[in-house]
Amino acid sequence: MDQSVAIQESLRREENCLLAVQCHVLSDDAAESRLLGLVEAGKERAIFIYTHRRMAITADDVCLEDVIPIDLHFAVVEVSSPEELVLVGADTRVRMSYKDESLELKLPFGSHSRLFLGEVIRAWSDVCEFPTRQAKFEWIGKYRTATGGPGLVKQALAPLGATLNKLNQHKKTEKSTDKKKRSLERLQASNSATASSSAESRDASGRDERDERAADPPVPAVPRAGLRDELIKCELLKNEDLYIYREHFSFFLGTYNVNGQTPKESLRPWLSCTPEPPDMYCVGFQELDLSKEAFFFNDTPKEMEWTKAVSDAVHPDAKYALVKLVRLVGIMLIFYVKKEHAEFISDVEAESVGTGIMGRMGNKGAVGLRFRFHNSDICVVNCHLAAHAEEYERRNQDYKDICGRLLFRQADPARPPLTIMKHDVVFWIGDLNYRIGELDVADVKDLVGKKDFEMLRAYDQLKRQIEEEAVFVGFAEGEIHFQPTYKYDAGSDMWDSSEKCRAPAWCDRILWRGKDISQRHYRSHMTLKTSDHKPVSSLLVVGVKRVNGDSYKKTFEEIVRNLDKMENECIPSVTLSEREFHFEEVKYMAHQARTLSIFNDGQVPCHFEFIPKPNEVAYCKPWLTANPPKGFIAQGASVDVDLEVFVNRATAPDLNSGEQEMEDILVLHLERGKDYFISVTGSYLPSCYGTPVRVLCRLREPIRDVPRESLRQMMAASAHENAASAEKPLDIPKELWMMVDHLFRNAIKQEDIFQQPGLRSEFAEIRDCLDTGAADSLSGGNHSVAEALLLFLDALPEPVVPYAFYRQCLECCSDAVQCEKVVSALPPCHRNVFHYLAAFLRELLKNSASNRLDVTIVATIFASLLLRSPTKQDLAEKRKAREFFQHFLGQSSSTSS
Repeated sequence: MDQSVAIQESLRREENCLLAVQCHVLSDDAAESRLLGLVEAGKERAIFIYTHRRMAITADDVCLEDVIPIDLHFAVVEVSSPEELVLVGADTRVRMSYKDESLELKLPFGSHSRLFLGEVIRAWSDVCEFPTRQAKFEWIGKYRTATGGPGLVKQALAPLGATLNKLNQHKKTEKSTDKKKRSLERLQASNSATASSSAESRDASGRDERDERAADPPVPAVPRAGLRDELIKCELLKNEDLYIYREHFSFFLGTYNVNGQTPKESLRPWLSCTPEPPDMYCVGFQELDLSKEAFFFNDTPKEMEWTKAVSDAVHPDAKYALVKLVRLVGIMLIFYVKKEHAEFISDVEAESVGTGIMGRMGNKGAVGLRFRFHNSDICVVNCHLAAHAEEYERRNQDYKDICGRLLFRQADPARPPLTIMKHDVVFWIGDLNYRIGELDVADVKDLVGKKDFEMLRAYDQLKRQIEEEAVFVGFAEGEIHFQPTYKYDAGSDMWDSSEKCRAPAWCDRILWRGKDISQRHYRSHMTLKTSDHKPVSSLLVVGVKRVNGDSYKKTFEEIVRNLDKMENECIPSVTLSEREFHFEEVKYMAHQARTLSIFNDGQVPCHFEFIPKPNEVAYCKPWLTANPPKGFIAQGASVDVDLEVFVNRATAPDLNSGEQEMEDILVLHLERGKDYFISVTGSYLPSCYGTPVRVLCRLREPIRDVPRESLRQMMAASAHENAASAEKPLDIPKELWMMVDHLFRNAIKQEDIFQQPGLRSEFAEIRDCLDTGAADSLSGGNHSVAEALLLFLDALPEPVVPYAFYRQCLECCSDAVQCEKVVSALPPCHRNVFHYLAAFLRELLKNSASNRLDVTIVATIFASLLLRSPTKQDLAEKRKAREFFQHFLGQSSSTSS
């Protein structure tokens, strides 16, 4: 969560909090949490130090403790203890000093901390580069007075003295600008190093303290040389078997849906169940926290509680280091390694994907991390897929969404991100939620009682979907010889005795993909009774690639020699499979793709890239993508490029109005060669999605039946509020009425309505029905219609509350009377839509006992769509928007239009 909002509220208007980061102030006997803000006033910057509540949201949650100006008296250096192992993924320790005092901080690992530290360094660099520039910092006097003096700097910080001299990183006597610049350069070099280089533990003299015999032989670095570099990398990869050998390491994989509970028992029976300590732990949790605060603001104290429970329960016969923790709402993944392996971990990246309603909410989805261990690229995914026995298609869709959207940045920003499948080894764990179908509860329990798991497995939804190649193609799962892990009465081993009496199922699963992987165990752990699920574990032994230095050197030198012989003055050339592509009947949010094959028919390898046309920033229009946009083609080889078309809420308005046509020219550039031009066109079918409310209220026929020129004229006229119309417009768009009417008649008591996503295939049918008028009623399930409604509101070019009224709404959010006045001033069609939706939502809330909605959930979801900000909406604005809309969800609210 961005806590700079809380700091910004505590500042004066002319000052701006650029970044904020939570950290720990270190002392001899304690580590106290603080919030740091990098604050700018004009060209001067300072670091503000705050005490804070657990999660700072408003100014009331923070208390200013001290201010440190970034001037010539300021210095910052990164420090590490020679006695402890420093690993990629670990927190960063820095020492900030001002005059004769110092402050040692621990910043959490991650890109945000690196960004904060980088901005501090940049500000310090400016000061050092222009030492004659006068910095008065008169504006911080008010804050110094408010804190009662220097505060933290005087009370809690040690003088530089012997500590800094011992570390030999920054001396109190270093006053010259040149010395500061040298210190700055050292830190800049350290900060700019990415996670691709493993941190090393060194003694005071800088000598490497690792056991050199345990490390791989040094590998010659490949020089960065553009096309030549790409060719060498490609040839090295093709000839990998000549210099790679495999060493086996054990990976403990665990998954546990904890149902929002706190740790009530030791996790050691689960995490320390192996005779020998595993080399690595990948531990996943689901439903870590079921509270609304966690759902809407991704904030939970249970992260720390369960992390400590894991740390206390890992195998006692080895010492482990925490490399990375990543969490999305209640889905959390923790990665530990034996300390002796930590130095061989690099390229650590973590990402998350929400697959909840509208593909954004994080109550369902996945977290993932990727890393390189020796010479193997490994990816771990922990997911929580859609619930309910009949929703296996939705689970399949979640899986495909995760595979397509979970992307990891590479160390080289010019290279495209890595997908899950672009790794040597993939571990997939989590509550996959696949159930046992076609059997009633009694039959399932009977087979479990007989331990006839083989017969029961024949009805397992996941097994069937894998056999049909709908999901997890190329993955393996061990034989299941344990009873289903869901659903139990919490605190017992008894099956679900609630009114719903859910059938037992193997919801919690562990799968893998890759070569040279063997499973040593796959089991559940019945002794743990905290949740309605049982935890599951698997021990996998993986052959990890390591480099033989001598063989690598020989292979490398041979490749270079062959390359030298091959290189000449030949100009690269390619043959294209097609030069003109046309996409028929492109629809809103309907993906289409065509394949462009590029064959290298020249005498030399070539590097290709799609480049922008003159005076353009991007290489293509926003509705078009070439994947991959760049690449390398060996001599005589070919590459397939997917040309993908996808119209979303950002591109639909201009295509609907006719202001833009689906026409583009791609420029395919060959390094040291010529350019090739590829034409891409398409016929877009206008949609109510992405069409303004005012235009939709003027359309009595389906939008597809309206001539394009008429539609274009209506779009142009809609920009003028008082534009004349030949006939009275509809009160609300008929498309909106169809969706709300369907939900009112069929889904008023639907459990988890507006919280559970629908099916993409059903959304396509709903969209076509709205756009063509082909049917008088909508097809598809209730959740699909509900999501279609949210997507409709999200796609409006001008939200229901127009941008011009946005600030007024926030300013009066605490005054119900003023809120009513603002809404009454909206343009008639917008006002009607607002009141119509509010009335419908009040009816939904009357049935909250059945649909499990409450006013906070409804207000949060719909306020984000009805009161959209013209710029990025911060957390404080989101809360005010929710408060504004909540006034209209009470039973006494006006329903008149």
